[in-house]
Amino acid sequence: MTRVTLYGGRTWAGRRVGLLGGSFNPAHEGHRHISLLALKLLDLDYVWWLVSPQNPLKSTRGMASLEERLAGGRLVARHPRIIVTDVECALETRFTAETLAGLHRYFPRTRFVWLMGADNLTQIPRWQNWTRIFNGTPVAVFSRPPYSLSALHGQAAQRYRCRRVGQARARGLAEMQPPAWVFFQNPLHPASATEIRKRRAQAAAASGGQPVQ
Repeated sequence: MTRVTLYGGRTWAGRRVGLLGGSFNPAHEGHRHISLLALKLLDLDYVWWLVSPQNPLKSTRGMASLEERLAGGRLVARHPRIIVTDVECALETRFTAETLAGLHRYFPRTRFVWLMGADNLTQIPRWQNWTRIFNGTPVAVFSRPPYSLSALHGQAAQRYRCRRVGQARARGLAEMQPPAWVFFQNPLHPASATEIRKRRAQAAAASGGQPVQ
């Protein structure tokens, strides 16, 4: 089971699947770190990396092609239960709320959990129809420096504070009726896509402008 297609609902029926969305520009060990934690702490069967064709909140400048980002994701994931997919292209969605609605429609018997870092919990009120995300899908948030404290005092955390689940109950999150969310005080990973791109650009400049892989 290595591909995700819109017509694979039967294949994924009954599975507990974490969804990690993003540009993955590039994918890095921090993404893998969160995915492995999610598999363990949430008792998931799989994690799907939803490689976005284009994040509406991010500039296209410096954005690698979708094919490059998918290939890079597969190199980094290197785990049989982490699936790197461009299913958003098939869904023809641009916003997370739309993507989740589409996935629930095509995979009605799959138990999804939306995965994100604390930085995204801080900024999620800027996302289109963001309350539909919490109201439609259980959410797991992972610590990420230096955003954790501000995230827990932010608009989203405060709005859904009564629906927060303790870490001790997290293994059952996929089966819970949303809104339901958990915040993990997990071991941190320092990897950052922004820093990786910055180092690559500096290396390219130092080598006379030639791309550095």
